[in-house]
Amino acid sequence: MLSTQRLLLRPWRDEDLEPFAAMSADPAVMEHFPSTLDRASSEALMTRIRAHVDRHGFGLWAVELPGVAPFIGYTGIAHPLFWPDQVEVGWRLARAHWGAGYATEAARAAIAWGFANLPLDEILSLTVAENLRSQNVMRKLGFERDPGADFEHPLVPEGHRLRPHWLFRLPRPR
Repeated sequence: MLSTQRLLLRPWRDEDLEPFAAMSADPAVMEHFPSTLDRASSEALMTRIRAHVDRHGFGLWAVELPGVAPFIGYTGIAHPLFWPDQVEVGWRLARAHWGAGYATEAARAAIAWGFANLPLDEILSLTVAENLRSQNVMRKLGFERDPGADFEHPLVPEGHRLRPHWLFRLPRPR
């Protein structure tokens, strides 16, 4: 469990499924993903997220806004399914909690935890070219785009407008 000035990054609870499914069904939240998720797909994703944490001791943590909302989204570091030897930072927040700096605050805590507790040379972040909100968060966190490492996301169907992805890197602080 991690805490910041305003947030708690914690293990997932069963009661997180309903707000997680609602968030994952929101077209605005999922704008830069191939599709929204139904409840069953959200539950399957939540199960995979929890299994990653159980297996590796880190992953995507549920984000709580203490005294305000028990679940506002998730943030953390994890091994991408298609790059098991890498670690990326990721976040997804319910739309009602956008614009308050929560993604940056939570991701900063997750990144600091990763560099303090894991033998990482760098942490990656990836997104599509049109996801300017995520790119702004990445830049605030110190990530720099590596255009030579941009790639076609293997989990996005060929020909889909969201298949081309940009790769950002954050080296371990010296």
